[in-house]
Parts: sequence; structure tokens; C-alpha cells
Amino acid sequence: MKLKHNILKLYLLKGFLWFMVSMPIIVLFFQENGLTLMEVMILQSVYSLTVAITEIPSGYIADYFGRKNSIILSTIFIFIGYLIFSNYSGFEIFILAEFLVAIGGGLMSGADSAIMYDTLLEINQEKKYTKVEGKTYAIGNFSEGIAGLFCAALVYIYVLEDDQLIFPVQIQTFIVFFCIPIAISLVEPSLNNKNKIEKGLKSIVKVIKYSILENLKLKWLIIYSAIMGVATLSAAWLSQPFFKSIEIPIFYYGILWAALNFTAGISSYRSHKTEKKYNVNNLLMNLGFFMSVSFLLVYFLPNYLGLVFIFIIYYLRGIVSPILKNQINLNTKSNIRATVMSVRSFVLRISFAIIAPILGLMADNKGISDSFLLLSILIIIFSSISIFRLRKIS
Repeated sequence: MKLKHNILKLYLLKGFLWFMVSMPIIVLFFQENGLTLMEVMILQSVYSLTVAITEIPSGYIADYFGRKNSIILSTIFIFIGYLIFSNYSGFEIFILAEFLVAIGGGLMSGADSAIMYDTLLEINQEKKYTKVEGKTYAIGNFSEGIAGLFCAALVYIYVLEDDQLIFPVQIQTFIVFFCIPIAISLVEPSLNNKNKIEKGLKSIVKVIKYSILENLKLKWLIIYSAIMGVATLSAAWLSQPFFKSIEIPIFYYGILWAALNFTAGISSYRSHKTEKKYNVNNLLMNLGFFMSVSFLLVYFLPNYLGLVFIFIIYYLRGIVSPILKNQINLNTKSNIRATVMSVRSFVLRISFAIIAPILGLMADNKGISDSFLLLSILIIIFSSISIFRLRKIS
């Protein structure tokens, strides 16, 4: 049965897309090309805002025209974006590249989880979703971790001698290209063809209303997912400036990046076991609390001890993402699954687009630690409200 091979192909797709050789030094790459940290965070804001704007339409495209077609377009846009990064420089041209990569990210977001869940549903293995999603995240994190070690080797061999921070970006562009044939080889589950979402803008509005107004459980899961997503995205983009602030040599960036992603990969791989052990509401409450405390302790410990809590943030990240996606899928119908997932990502991305420049401005003017304090406060407020509402609904 060709359909079951989708899972392996999704694993491969995640592995190639997350083999991000440039990530351990990407902030330094941007700064070498004349960008301030605020401009770096504006780039990420542009990325998140573009993903947010395209999220819901792209989810609808995936539900109506096929998840496979959406993923194919996604890989093409991402490849073109990285092609620009690896051949040009400057704030304006980087904005264009981020815009294209963001469109690709929007087309992928929701479509990958939807095709995965419906594949499992069609082969009667939907109960394994958290395990499969966790394994997918683990593969992504392990891939990014190995890429980090590869980056460390490149830095040692080339960058320290020739100051060629563009080299890891060029290698990543080459690797991203191979995602295109993998996407083309996917098989569309018949579930999406039997009961398609209705055509037109009204059906999109209907799903949005269902996700954030009518289905209260789904609404608060999405809000909780958004704040945790903002927290972990911010941690990823603030970790390199944190390394710099405590004067860690650039050679160790790739090694630390690898270790952080291996940490997230291990917890992702075991996330299905964690989900089975605890009541979901209690688990989400504890995850929110420990995430907030970890950010707070990084603020109080702007030194090597603070690194320990960045590792804890990554460990929690690995647990929370697969579990939240499973909970959202359990409360969603197959024919609107990608659109609902896109609503979730829309809320996450629009929130990050607002917060990211503020974090960058704080880091430039007051210091990186203050950004971690702000995130700690936001996490505890929004996660607590979400859990309180989820408890009332349950």
C-alpha cells in the first residue's frame, strides 16, 4: 500500500528541511551583512507576519486542492528563498527572501500534519499520531542537531580563516532542493477527496469561526499553543545573542545548537509516553509553569548557568508541540484539518510578528536578559488563562 509510505516520506522531508546548517550562525551572518539585532528580529517578524497572512488561505488551499500539492509548492518557494539568501546581501533583499521562505512555510504548515493524520486514519492507525508526530519532531531536531555539528566543523575549517559565513547558507540551499522530489512522491489520502471543504471565502470564514468562537476547547488549545510557540521560537532566535553576551567562542555555537536540538529530539520522541502518563490539562499546566520559570531563571542568570535553563526550554519544547497538535487534531474534522491547523499557526505567527521586534529592541537597548523576562511574564499569563478555561470546559 503506497499510502503508508507517506509517513516515511514525511520523516525524510522533515529531516531535509530541518538540516539547517546555517542556523547556528544565521544571526551572525545577518549581522555580518550589516543588519542590527533589531533588523534581524524585524526579518523574523516579516517571516511570521507573512506566514500569518498566508496561513489560513494556504490551509484552505491544502484542504481544497490537496495537501500534496500544497507541500510541493511549499518546497519550491523555500528553495527559491534560500537561493536568494546564498547569492545576495542587504536588508531589503533579505526581506524578499524571508517573504518567499515564509510563503513556503505557510503552505507547509497544516498540510503536513493533515496529510499525516489522514494517512494514519485511512490505515486505521490514528491512535499512533502523537507517537508519529513526536518521532517527526525528533527527526527534525536530530537533523538540526547534526547540522549544528556540521556547521561547527565548517566554522573551524573555513569561517574562522576566511570569514565566509555564507558557506553554510549555500550548503543549506543545496540540501533544501532535495525536498522538492520528496514532496512530489507523496500520495494524497482518499479521505480528503471524498469530503472536501466547501469552495469559497465563506467556507474559510466558517472554519475560522468554528476554531476560535464556536469550539471553545479548540479555541483555548490554539491560544495555549500560540503562546508556547512564541516562547520556543523566541528562545531559538535569542539563544545565539545569549551565547554572544556570555562570550562563548563562535566555534561552540554549532555544538551547542546540536546539543539543544538533540535535547528537544529526545523529549519529542518520548512525548507520546508523557501524554499517556498524565491528565492533559494538568500536563499543560505544568509545562506552562516550568516554561515560564525557565525563562525567568535565564533572566536572573545571564551567565553559563543560564545555559542550563535554555536546555530545559528546549526539552519542554520537544514535549509540548506533538501533544498540542494531537489535541487539536482530536477536536477537528478531516475535511477542515489543514485549515484549522493553519488557524493555530496564524495566531502563533501573528503573535510572534508583534512580539519579535519588541524583543529585538529590548535586546539592543537594555540587554538580552530583559527579553527573557518579558517572555516569562507573557507565558505565565496566557498559559494560566488558557488552562483555567480548558478546565471549565472539561
